[in-house]
Amino acid sequence: MTRLILFNKPYGVLTQFTDEKSPTPRATLSDFIDVPGVYPAGRLDRDSEGLVLLTDDGKLQAKIANPKHKMEKTYLVQVEGAPGEDDLEPLRRGLRLKDGITRPARARLIAPPDLWPRVPPVRFRKSVPDAWIELTISEGRNRQVRRMTAAIGLPTLRLVRWRIGPWRLDGIVPGSWREAPPQTGRG
Repeated sequence: MTRLILFNKPYGVLTQFTDEKSPTPRATLSDFIDVPGVYPAGRLDRDSEGLVLLTDDGKLQAKIANPKHKMEKTYLVQVEGAPGEDDLEPLRRGLRLKDGITRPARARLIAPPDLWPRVPPVRFRKSVPDAWIELTISEGRNRQVRRMTAAIGLPTLRLVRWRIGPWRLDGIVPGSWREAPPQTGRG
């Protein structure tokens, strides 16, 4: 039977099970998940938080991770600045990055979400406003969301992946995981 694990990756954790490259040990998936034979379906940067899917099914892993399947991913993004709806229009149209034009995204301003505190906390500056955007993309380029917000003059302060396809982070605290039925996609 196929296993699918929904994991809430904390800030600072690598989306891999080992870290031989660093002279000082860094947190990896093995610090949180002791399930043999599962592997991450895609990546999430060390300085990002949120939903990572792990499975023991290579076909499911490819379906989730491969950009040709256009599986949507939704992010809650805290940005530096005070954008209006017009500022988000380039995200919705698709914008040019160094590696080409992005697919159109869904983007909307949202109220600050009720999230767990990040450790370490996001820097706070009284003189610089910040805002939250819900951004849904259907590709997965390296650091794409951060590069997209930077391209429109809104540097990312905090990035939390909330949804991948039908699977959501609801009710999973940082560092915890739960299994989900892969065929229904309910998280």
